[in-house]
Amino acid sequence: MASDEEKTPATEPEATDNKARFDYGKWLRNIAIIGVLAGIYLIVYYNNAEFRFNIHQIADILSHLDLQRLKFYLLHFGVWAPVISALIMMFQSVAAPLPAFVVTLTNGLLFGAFWGTLLSWSSSMAGAVLCFYIARWAGRPAAERIVSKRALNYVDRFFKRYGNNAIILTRLMPFVSFDAVSYAAGLTSMSFWGFFWASAIGELPATIVYSVFGQNMPTIIKFWFWAILGVLSLVVLTLTVKKAIDTRIANKQKKETTSAGVTETGPAA
Repeated sequence: MASDEEKTPATEPEATDNKARFDYGKWLRNIAIIGVLAGIYLIVYYNNAEFRFNIHQIADILSHLDLQRLKFYLLHFGVWAPVISALIMMFQSVAAPLPAFVVTLTNGLLFGAFWGTLLSWSSSMAGAVLCFYIARWAGRPAAERIVSKRALNYVDRFFKRYGNNAIILTRLMPFVSFDAVSYAAGLTSMSFWGFFWASAIGELPATIVYSVFGQNMPTIIKFWFWAILGVLSLVVLTLTVKKAIDTRIANKQKKETTSAGVTETGPAA
C-alpha cells in the first residue's frame, strides 16, 4: 500500500507538465496563424490604395452612424451588395467598437425585413465566431487590446453570475457590446457549440427588430410605431429572460444550501 501511495505524487506532476507543454505549443501555433493572417492584411492594406480607401470609408460611415452613405455605398456594388454587407458586418465585429446596428438597419432598408434579418443575423454570427476564436487562440491580452479591459471586465461579471446563460441574456441587451461578449466567451471554458447556439438565439430578436426598423424607415410614422414597439418588446423580453434565469439560480442555490444542511446534520439517531 505504501508503495502505491508513493507512486501517485510522482506521476501526477509529469502528466501536468506534458499537458502544459501541449497547451503552450498549441497556443504558439494559434498565435502564428493569427500573425500570418494579420501580416497578409497589412501587406494588402499598405500596398493597395483602393483597399485602404474602402477600409477608411467603411470605418468613417459606421463611426458617424451614416445610414444613407452606407446605403449608397452598398448599392454601388450591385449584385455583390449582400456579400459586401456581410464582410462589413464581420469587419465591425473584429474592429470593435464600431456599431453593428447601422449595418442591420441598412440591410433592412435595402433588402427588406426578412432578407435583411437573414443577412444581418448570419454575418453577425460569422463575426461572433471570429471574435470567439481570436480570444481563445490569442488570449486575454489580445482581446483587451481590441475591446478594452473595461468592457471585458463588465461582461465578466455577467458570466460570473449567470454562467453560460449570460450569452443569451447579454445578446438581448442593446447596451452590452456584442463583440465584447464574444471575446469574453472565448476566454472561458464554454464549448463552441454552446456559445454558438446561445448567441444565435439571443441575437435573433434584436436583429429582427432592427431589420423591421430599417424596412419602415422611408415611412416616418410607421417607422416610429415599429421603433417604439420593437424597443418595448426587447425590454420586456430581456426582463422576462433575466427574471427566469435569476429564479433558476436562486432555486439552485437554495437547493444546494438545503442539501448541505442535511449533510452536516446527518440522519437522526
